[in-house]
Amino acid sequence: MESYETTLPALLAENARNRGGRTAIREKEWGVWQKSTWREYAVAVAEFAAGLESLGLGRGDIVILIGDNRPEWLFAELAIQSLGGMALGLYQDAPGDEIGYIFELSEARLVVAEDQEQVDKMLDIRKSAPALEYVVYHDPKGLASYKADGLKPFEVVRELGRRDRDDEALLTELAERAQQLKPEDPCLVATTSGTTGRPKLAVLSHLNLLSMAHNLGLADPKYETDEFVSFLPLAWMGEQMMAVASSLHFGFAVNFPEEPDTVQNDIREIGPHLIFSPPRVWENMAASVRVKIMETTRLKRFLYDRLFPVGLKMADARFEGRDPSTWLRFAYFCARHMLFNPLKDRLGFSRIRSASTGGAALGPDTFRFFHALGVNLKQIYGQTEIAGISCIHRDGNIDFDSVGEPIPQTEIRISEDGEILSRSPAVFLGYYKNEDATKETIDKGWLHSGDAGYFDDAGRLVVIDRLKDVMSLQDGTQFSPQFLENKLKFSPYVKEAVVLGRDRGYVAAIVCIDADIVGRWAESRLITYTTYQDLAAKDLVYQLVQDEICSINETLPEATRIRRFALLFKELDADDGELTRTRKVRRQTVWDRYGGLVEGLYSRTDAVNLEVQIQYQDGSLREMRGNIRIVDVQE
Repeated sequence: MESYETTLPALLAENARNRGGRTAIREKEWGVWQKSTWREYAVAVAEFAAGLESLGLGRGDIVILIGDNRPEWLFAELAIQSLGGMALGLYQDAPGDEIGYIFELSEARLVVAEDQEQVDKMLDIRKSAPALEYVVYHDPKGLASYKADGLKPFEVVRELGRRDRDDEALLTELAERAQQLKPEDPCLVATTSGTTGRPKLAVLSHLNLLSMAHNLGLADPKYETDEFVSFLPLAWMGEQMMAVASSLHFGFAVNFPEEPDTVQNDIREIGPHLIFSPPRVWENMAASVRVKIMETTRLKRFLYDRLFPVGLKMADARFEGRDPSTWLRFAYFCARHMLFNPLKDRLGFSRIRSASTGGAALGPDTFRFFHALGVNLKQIYGQTEIAGISCIHRDGNIDFDSVGEPIPQTEIRISEDGEILSRSPAVFLGYYKNEDATKETIDKGWLHSGDAGYFDDAGRLVVIDRLKDVMSLQDGTQFSPQFLENKLKFSPYVKEAVVLGRDRGYVAAIVCIDADIVGRWAESRLITYTTYQDLAAKDLVYQLVQDEICSINETLPEATRIRRFALLFKELDADDGELTRTRKVRRQTVWDRYGGLVEGLYSRTDAVNLEVQIQYQDGSLREMRGNIRIVDVQE
């Protein structure tokens, strides 16, 4: 029997026995890190599980979790799993209609909500979700006067479960509950990214999650002495992979920041050994460093301009498998101590051993940036339906183009039409109440990814793009819009981009500027503006973005260079359905909403009058209109 052939609650009970006094969780509260040991973690889970059971929850039930990253999320998730139920996490900024759809499908009877904002959302949802009986909250601020039926504080449910029993009795009960579970039992329901429509609900078992954690650990080792900071939504499979499955399997500590706005400082205080983030986080960090360098003293800019190219040369030598020259080694030694180590310390990366990115492709420029700093950043590839991971770069074998090699016990092959297919113990059980979609996705044990790819000469998997998103120009030239979008987003001035060109004569792009960075750039040049829309319409901002596109075009083949672009008068937004909650572009939605602008990019017009409806998180709507310029890229 393999070490991963167990269950998440069983691992928690084992960690409470074998690592009882070691720190399992920290949460920063009122500026101080509050710690919980593995024993305290297990007791909290046992109390909450018994409390849920007294409310009638048990095997087969789905409990919905929504809110920021807090220890209570883990307590609730492990508690329902110990009862044989399934946890279903929702993104905290999900709009009401999307949440209503999830409730209708799952028929959840209980939700664990973080605070007043989420409680209000749940109480409103309950009007159209009759199955929802209980709303449990763990941040009482603003809720003292609420009197709704079934509304309960988290601590009250824990007290219901304790029933005057001591910790030993609760731990024994947790272990006994865990013995009734099987590795093959379903334990987690994860929402898919929903790039083509409403998200589906992927059901995963204990075995799915733990086999993935175990095999990923063989390819990218993790230890009980490691520290991990959980700051990305726990509804995301990548965060489940690290903060739940891997933490329980390897016994390392999970740290929760005080607030989303304090994440960077909290990461710096902890100095994690492990970090896993989607490309947007890495792109934002790289952009923030470059912006701060622009705004720093002349001496620091001088050092950066002289020393950073040394880091890039060292990174390129490693990527190409070349031994760096003695001179380059010496120059990099100096650059590391004078520039790179201080920069890594500011980012909180002074102790990072394992840094990885997944969820989408990361542009090569961002890869080079972090490897120049000395951060051993690796690309991970996978999908929710395979518990998150199927491939990763190995140490000393990292390149821009591939996503590495399959992790142990994972087989990957390429179908006749170029689709990536995977098979492993981590392949999910199926979509909740959607047999047709399950049959389309799993064929004789092989998971269809929907991604196009191939293996390079070194046996590494290269992912081109979503199979349906690979485009061809009128002359037959094929290109990956995602690759070009990543090149654009490496610019600190570009927050989002949508590349066009399917069956057209040339490539064009709709670009969203980064309002914060471009705003600071404008202020430094005494350019006045009022709103995002006003800023995006400025001639000098258009010239700024055009200069960035020209630099990118120099690195591209002639046929796939961006010929025309427009700056959108608003950011692409998940609330408007233009992005998924993991910030993947919903291309069809963008094409439908901005069809007039798309056609304008492929006509002789130099401006388009656009009118769209935008939606706020509270569900309110308003019309937005404006004249958007279209510019030919002058090279």
